Amino acid sequence: MVEPEWHELMVSCSNEGRWGAADDRGTLNYISAEQVVAALGLVKAGDVVSIAYDIPFVSEEASALEVRREGNSLLDRFTLAVHGFDVTHLDAVGHVFCGERAYNGRKAADSYDEHGLSFGSIAAMTGGIVTRGVLLDVARVRGVESLTAGEGISVEDVEQAERAAGVTVGEGDAVFIRSGIGRNLYWLRSEGAADRPGILAEVVPWLHARRVAVYSGDCIEQLPAGGVASHMPLHEIGLAAMGLALLDNPDVETLRAACDRHGRQEFLLVVSPLRIRGGTGSAVNPLALF
Repeated sequence: MVEPEWHELMVSCSNEGRWGAADDRGTLNYISAEQVVAALGLVKAGDVVSIAYDIPFVSEEASALEVRREGNSLLDRFTLAVHGFDVTHLDAVGHVFCGERAYNGRKAADSYDEHGLSFGSIAAMTGGIVTRGVLLDVARVRGVESLTAGEGISVEDVEQAERAAGVTVGEGDAVFIRSGIGRNLYWLRSEGAADRPGILAEVVPWLHARRVAVYSGDCIEQLPAGGVASHMPLHEIGLAAMGLALLDNPDVETLRAACDRHGRQEFLLVVSPLRIRGGTGSAVNPLALF
C-alpha cells in the first residue's frame, strides 16, 4: 500500500463535528453504556493485572521525588514529565497538533496559553475509560520475539494478529499492539528513536474505520515515519483529526502473560487519569481484568 499523505489523512480520518463543536473527548465517545456493561462481563476469574511501569524518578529535568519528615509523618513532593517513553500515560487530544490544526476544527493557537490547554485537556477524559481491551500480538504471528530496527506494522499484520486472537476489533474497543520491543533500553534512548519499529501510517485509517476508542501497545508509529509528510502520523492524525485516545507505554509483556494465562486476548480495561485541568496528559495505572 502506498503510504497516504498527512493532508489526505486529516480529511479522511477526521471526526470534526461528529460529537458536536464543543467535544474534546474524541473517540472515547464511541464507548457506549452497553459496551461498558458487556466489557464488565469479560471478568470471569477476578484476576486484576496492572499494566503500568514504575515511574522512574531520575532527575529534576525529567521526574524527581523528594521525601521529607515532619514530626511522625513522611511527606513527599514529586515533579513528573508525563510524555516520552518512560511513563505509562494517557494523552489528551490537545497534546499534539498537525501543523496549526488542533482537534475538532480548532486552531492550535486558540487551544492553549501559559496556563495550559483551554480546549482538549486531559480533564475531558477524567470520567475514565471502561471498555473491552484486545491484544493483537503482531510479533507472535510473524514468528519472532521482537520486531527489529526500521520494521513497520501494516494493516495486513494487524488483521493477521486479529484473526489469530479470534476476535474482531470493533467500535469502542481499546487495541493493544505487541511488537515485542518492550522496554529494550536501546529503543528508549534518543538513538533508538531514529529507527524505532511501529505502525505504518496506513494503520491510522484502519483504526478510524473500526471506530477504535483507544490505541495502545509497546510501539507507537514507526520512527521515522517513512513516506509521510508527518513526523508522527499516529499522534498528529490520531489526535488532531480523530481525537483518538492514546495510551502510551503500557507493560505489554505483562499483559501478554496474563492473556496467555487465561487463554484469551480480550479483557476488561480500566483507566482513570488525574483531574488535571489544562493538562496535556496524565500518568495512569491501567488495569486489565480477566
